[in-house]
Amino acid sequence: MHTHHKPFSILLVLFLSGSLSCKKLVSIPEPINTLTTTEVFTTDAQANSAMAGVYSEMINGTNPNMGSTGNITALPALSSDEMAYNNTGALLLYATNHLLYTSVNVGDTWGPLYSYVYGANAIIQGIGASTSGLLHDSVRKELTGEAKFVRAFSYFYLTNLYGDVPLALTIDFSQTENMARTPQATVYRQIIQDLKDAQTALPSDYSVGAGERIRPNKWAATALLARVYLYTGDNVDAAAQASAVIANTGQYSLVSDLNSVFLKNSTEAIWQLQQNTSQTVFGNATPDGFNYLPNPLNTGFSSNCLSNELLGAFENGDGRRSAWVDSTDDSNGAPAGTPPGSYYFPYKYKTGKYNYVVGGTATEYYMVLRLAEMYLVRAEAAAGGAAGGTTAAIADLDVIRQRAGLSALPPGLLPAQVDSAVAHERQIELFGEWGHRWLDLKRTGQAHAVLSRIPRKQPWAGDYQLLYPIPLQEIQDDHNLTQNPGYN
Repeated sequence: MHTHHKPFSILLVLFLSGSLSCKKLVSIPEPINTLTTTEVFTTDAQANSAMAGVYSEMINGTNPNMGSTGNITALPALSSDEMAYNNTGALLLYATNHLLYTSVNVGDTWGPLYSYVYGANAIIQGIGASTSGLLHDSVRKELTGEAKFVRAFSYFYLTNLYGDVPLALTIDFSQTENMARTPQATVYRQIIQDLKDAQTALPSDYSVGAGERIRPNKWAATALLARVYLYTGDNVDAAAQASAVIANTGQYSLVSDLNSVFLKNSTEAIWQLQQNTSQTVFGNATPDGFNYLPNPLNTGFSSNCLSNELLGAFENGDGRRSAWVDSTDDSNGAPAGTPPGSYYFPYKYKTGKYNYVVGGTATEYYMVLRLAEMYLVRAEAAAGGAAGGTTAAIADLDVIRQRAGLSALPPGLLPAQVDSAVAHERQIELFGEWGHRWLDLKRTGQAHAVLSRIPRKQPWAGDYQLLYPIPLQEIQDDHNLTQNPGYN
């Protein structure tokens, strides 16, 4: 993790465009442009611009050779039983679970996530160091809360994708140059603390985003905290946090029309990322819409297609199958070397390569947190011992099933049957979103049994593939950073 730049006390690394730059792990490369701390955090508007730059990087992927957050959806979807890769190239190694430490790029997931961490740390430190009277206390509090939320969000994915990861809470190069791995339990403690701080600091409404759901608020922190508690086995607190969001019916409700769930500022949206329609390759599409929807829509080539395993998991009459899945027959337009035929693709977002417009009006924002997950979190927590037990779990699952047009689950299911029903509803409701299926299979201990039987993943390389390898360049740059076991 070696690089050179001036320490924080002199410079805060920022692109003049407002997006923050990080190419490697926790070490930060020489910035393209630099601004002094006092210049960046002198006024409310400047500080807000710096925070907006972090979100811009997350959705637009503006860093050279860096993916956007779209990779956090796409790559784990291939690693799980959700999607197959109908092409050749590096992504095939994700789809077959045959990753090599030499085959992953810093820009896949590691680099972008640490870039967001760096941006969050830069804002926390920059606000803390600013003595300007034009940077008001309310803005200081708000933006520090947002930055802590982003840091927690980023570390949630880092530790779930890579295991123990360096926990950087500063941009001081002398402290981050050669960091060792931090135990996952310590990383989770920091995530929880950051989210609690964010809950306290952030407003309950969306006033900071001018009414749009594009800046995390108290409820975004609460929703992510519910998920984190679930992942760490704290079912009582997971249920309590999820219940707090669900009870806020004035702001959040499930959208009855499945085709409208992912529209911008949907009542189901807890937090969305807003694309810059004029400065991104996606135009007015989201990363997932742009990457998954064929062009033309029903006759174009689809390299990332839904797996037979996912398609076979839908129950008859499930409205999610008709609203959120579409197909393409590329028999006349398949690239050389790929088998022509009919393939299915995620259709949660309706704007993609076939109809996107650079500079056009966005009808969809990139959904990060939504209400349906909170019902599923609370259901799993109840099945795991939180208030209400299996009866409450079934009731929450039925809310999701009813929205999809399915019948209620039979009462009196055995605990193991309820666990299976929770896993099924998470698989169907959250497919193609933010790596949920990949992380679910791992945290519930089902990954080996499910994945090792899939034909495209044969021969099964080993369960060590359940953690991604740290990119080779990072290992070479940091003599204290060790590779995940199994990759050599």
